[in-house]
Amino acid sequence: MTVGQRARMMEETRAKLLRAARAAFAEKGYAAASMDELTAAAGLTRGALYHNFGDKKGLLRAVIAQLDAEMVAKARAARDRAATPWLGFLEECVAYIELALEPEIQRIMLLDGPAVLGDPSQWPEQTACLRTTTETIQTLIESGLLRPVDAEAAARLINGAALDAALWVAAADEPRAVLPRAVDAFRCLASGLLRTDG
Repeated sequence: MTVGQRARMMEETRAKLLRAARAAFAEKGYAAASMDELTAAAGLTRGALYHNFGDKKGLLRAVIAQLDAEMVAKARAARDRAATPWLGFLEECVAYIELALEPEIQRIMLLDGPAVLGDPSQWPEQTACLRTTTETIQTLIESGLLRPVDAEAAARLINGAALDAALWVAAADEPRAVLPRAVDAFRCLASGLLRTDG
């Protein structure tokens, strides 16, 4: 077997495990998802899971990273449809909050993820998100749209507000009723960054 064939097989194995885990975590939840059942669904062994992800928690981290990348793409699409950079930034944040209504994201990312992996603000994906938000806010400050505040501080507060809003929506008894309240309050808070002196 060539190096290329081995790499392709490893990638296929990872993809099968991720698909099976995503389906199991979304349907049953992390705690109820059996490693034996999800490896059987993928047509693989527990050894393949351990080799590729270390353990069930490592598999959850990989599923969350995959979901996070999809969420980022959806939020950026909302940004790209907006008429101005400020509205784009706002729409990107709101789209993130709105994704809390998607059952798979709700269960895996916003309910089970924090319960198993701890504070989402400490996840590697959030570090990358913080860096991007800081850069966006700095650009908006330099363009004169936002008040001259510390960009990283503002980014941490904006990201924290969006994350907490999404967690609130996901955990609510009636998420669809909570969403507009969360979005309205988020827009109001974020708009406080806008310059009012011209």
